[in-house]
Amino acid sequence: MSDVGHYELLSKTKGYNLEHNFGHGKQHLSAVLATLNLLAFTFHTVAELTYDLWQQAVNKTGARSRFFERMRSITVFLVFRSWTDLLTALAFASPLPQPP
Repeated sequence: MSDVGHYELLSKTKGYNLEHNFGHGKQHLSAVLATLNLLAFTFHTVAELTYDLWQQAVNKTGARSRFFERMRSITVFLVFRSWTDLLTALAFASPLPQPP
């Protein structure tokens, strides 16, 4: 699949919106931001395939985009000791931590 094909696949199926977000910058900035976005997509895919707690949290929300919305929302108000604690809370596998 060509680079253009990868961009189209990501923007249409996973909510990464590459064309919308990066189509108006300078050439090098757009390339850097697109590369960072592809790295994020790769990380998320690997986590989804190998990390059970990640899968549980994403499945609880029903969609990857909602998972990230909930992650952003919950981390505004709560501090988690670890990544595992955050994913456990998002998967509803344990109660939320109490604020200090």
